[in-house]
Amino acid sequence: MVPAIVEQGATTICFKANNNLQMFQRVGEISQYVQDHQIDVIHSHLPWAGVVARLVGKKTGVPVIYTEHNKWERYNKITYWLNKLSFRWQDAAVAVSDDVQQSIRKNSSINFREFILPVKQSSVKVYETTHEPYLLNVLNGVNTNHFVRDEEAGLLIRQELGIPANAPVIGTVSVFRFQKRLDIWIEIAAAILQKIPEAHFIIVGDGPLKEELLVKRKSLGIGERIHMPGLKIDVKPYFSAMDIYMMSSIFEGLPIALLEAMSCGCAVISTKAGGVGEVVEEGKSGLLCEVNNYMKLADYGVQLMHSSDQRFALAEGARKRVVADFSITKMAKQLEALYLFFKDERISQGN
Repeated sequence: MVPAIVEQGATTICFKANNNLQMFQRVGEISQYVQDHQIDVIHSHLPWAGVVARLVGKKTGVPVIYTEHNKWERYNKITYWLNKLSFRWQDAAVAVSDDVQQSIRKNSSINFREFILPVKQSSVKVYETTHEPYLLNVLNGVNTNHFVRDEEAGLLIRQELGIPANAPVIGTVSVFRFQKRLDIWIEIAAAILQKIPEAHFIIVGDGPLKEELLVKRKSLGIGERIHMPGLKIDVKPYFSAMDIYMMSSIFEGLPIALLEAMSCGCAVISTKAGGVGEVVEEGKSGLLCEVNNYMKLADYGVQLMHSSDQRFALAEGARKRVVADFSITKMAKQLEALYLFFKDERISQGN
């Protein structure tokens, strides 16, 4: 992330830590930096960084905002309890989806204050326990100006992978972790190939389950049809090579890769994991199934490959959906309003 931030003209300071525990050793150093540079607001992401930020906030008195990207039920016990025990030590919690917000409310046992964006004097509703943190949704967003389908780049990717220009392609971009159920994704691909033998599949990414997935692909005898190019920094050309974006996750927050794929005009077939159901409008931008009904995705894949009209309609709907409600511009404006609110509140309190 550092080069991209620097490219925008921002200053980037890295406090190095090789693991989660070493992050706690940087609390004093970060606190000193916050005080020396008169930082107005601290914004952290992910549970361990969130705990560190809350400790820094307690030491410095600087407002802390924390973004939760996942459901608490999915965290291991240590992460869960560290998050839970320190969650009151912040000024606002941001959920990336309604599903995530419900999980926060269920597990935190906090009577949150409600924060409604855009910020107006009458829009901040304060409950009786006004010392509690605010809770609000700021949906993930992507750069819809950048993530636009590039047919030429997509054709080049197809050439590199040995995929015919007119072959139907289903793909995904993912970390190779259990929650993504890419082993089942490969089984779904095999089922689709039985009915659409000319189809090709692309899995972009890497992760701890890579070898297991390679074995799975080989065991099904479809190594030439499932292409795994590895981890890629620039994924737009791969989205541009896909006709359909498929997800088989068992849980999600609100996946950025899904939004990017939709912005690039990919029709979506997916499980209703987490925030996916909040993004994909059934029958308008994609087709969804229950988490435990994976093989329905095979039916959807075959259906869309047989019906180019429906596939094109869903692809167009996917792009419109993201542009309207999940643009990076909208997300940035909401976060900016949140930052300014806490900065102004701190000034009004004389800090």
